[in-house]
Amino acid sequence: GVPVHYEVAGPSDRPLVAFVGDVGYGPWLWGWQAPALTGPWRTLVWDLPGTGESDPPPADCDVDFLAAALEALLAAADVRRTHLVGAGLGGAVALAYAQEYGRARSLTCFGTPPEGRDVDEEALGALAMDPEDPASCERSLDGAFTPAFREARPDLVEQICDWRRAEDAVEVDFDRQAGALVEFGGVAHHEITLPVLVCHGEDDPVVPPTAGRELARDLPRGRFEPVAGRHCCFVEHSRPVTDRLVGFLETVTEQGDA
Repeated sequence: GVPVHYEVAGPSDRPLVAFVGDVGYGPWLWGWQAPALTGPWRTLVWDLPGTGESDPPPADCDVDFLAAALEALLAAADVRRTHLVGAGLGGAVALAYAQEYGRARSLTCFGTPPEGRDVDEEALGALAMDPEDPASCERSLDGAFTPAFREARPDLVEQICDWRRAEDAVEVDFDRQAGALVEFGGVAHHEITLPVLVCHGEDDPVVPPTAGRELARDLPRGRFEPVAGRHCCFVEHSRPVTDRLVGFLETVTEQGDA
């Protein structure tokens, strides 16, 4: 019952990769992986409720609600099968989706906890940005990117802040998304029989790397890949992470996993 905005790109005859965002972040988050994959794959990026052009999430928003919203979106877009790529909350949504619905072909999870209790709530809350305070954006990036990255790429940091002011969830919408992640009760790991790539920042303050290792270990076909960096390591090290993602998707395709 919540209208959401999405965009599809790439040839209609190619396998689809759908991207699911993290707490608070708008579709800019996939501005590196999605364009790199478009062409060999068809890509779908949607705005989580409360971000971008989507309507706000309901007060009782949880991971199951977001998984149901993803199913409705994929059905409306006439998608039969898809690879899912999720970050943080989006990874939890991908796991819940794979357990409940039948369109997923593989999962890639960035900075995703096995359960919400693995999330550092203080560090998660520190990712929020106050749109009325220009200085708050850079402060809120501390948990997402290393100091070295922010010092080396001030131009990109400024651009990310511009994107965040235009697209990110703020105030109550951020809190509802954050609540959905913190209250995530996990999934029955043995039921997730799809190939799963778990990438995790080695210095992630929001979800500790040990939680990512645990998630990959408990999934029947999970694979853990550590990445230098913090919660948004897949942006900070976009090229090597995208290469790993492409290799994973190619392997799944070659093996003919359904």
